[in-house]
Amino acid sequence: MRAVGYQQSLAIDQDASLVDIDLPRPEPGPRDLLVEIRAVSLNPVDTKVRMRAQPEPGGWKVLGFDAAGIVRGTGKDVSLFREGDEVFYAGAITRQGTNAEFHVVDERLVGTKPKSLSFEEAAALPLTTLTAWETLFDRLEVKRPVKGAANAVLIVGAAGGVGSIAVQLARKLTDLTVIATASRPETQAWARELGAHHVIDHGKPLAAQVETLGIGAPAFAFSITHTENHFAEIAKALAPQGRFALIDDPKTLLDISLMKGKSISIHWESMFTRSTFQTADMERQHEILNEASRLVDAGTIRTTLADIIGPINASNLKRAHSLVESNRTRGKLVLSGF
Repeated sequence: MRAVGYQQSLAIDQDASLVDIDLPRPEPGPRDLLVEIRAVSLNPVDTKVRMRAQPEPGGWKVLGFDAAGIVRGTGKDVSLFREGDEVFYAGAITRQGTNAEFHVVDERLVGTKPKSLSFEEAAALPLTTLTAWETLFDRLEVKRPVKGAANAVLIVGAAGGVGSIAVQLARKLTDLTVIATASRPETQAWARELGAHHVIDHGKPLAAQVETLGIGAPAFAFSITHTENHFAEIAKALAPQGRFALIDDPKTLLDISLMKGKSISIHWESMFTRSTFQTADMERQHEILNEASRLVDAGTIRTTLADIIGPINASNLKRAHSLVESNRTRGKLVLSGF
């Protein structure tokens, strides 16, 4: 089968950073689905793994997490899907990725593709939806109020893939006031379009801008990118006994003592925790994706697809990696078929 992989971690402008290759079609394990890949989307984790994870000598590492496709085979213990089902998912970081014609994935990580979306539109959603959903509802528990705080969430970096879903989920599924941050006119407009009540500029100090809104100190904050640059301002802006979550990898150590005086709790979110550690609640990702699919088909939330780069090949994936590494993308970049 056709695939795109690499044998050594290289800058994306190097010829061998991503290469078109042929690999054997994978065989599904007992709870696996064999999926014919119709579309994939890019996430920052793709670029991070490319620079950190080396394959075995002589082997190939295939990237890709988000995917939408059709089930073409099932393991002997599969019970949630059958051949011919259209699915979408974000997979596991511990296995080969989705930048291939066929891919195997544990059924407990897979959802039924929204009927109202194309494969390309669906592929934009899984990883960011799972990350945003788990952060808001499993980690921050935003439906459990913080007494005395403004019933509001500050979403830092709201115009990217995760932020684009987090804004929608917070606006549509809760009664929170959504304060989004974005630094450019086009990304600020995007955040408003997705449902943010207020949009402030993360290129300027955050706390004073939040205070100017006149709604009080927010109960919750969700930092998606460049947390090291905003941490002190977030600590200043949050209400006492508030909750703070982050998903990125700060380049410098965070001074968490800034949160101590207010007894602010800190929550890490990694969408791959459940699959990596085979947690007892691993099937929750199947449930989240199915609920997200229902919400999409009901018109409650929408795809965050921003651009279709072209077919899945090394040249197009290099272009997509470069765009993601620029940190200036809006929504999600998708590749379609081979």
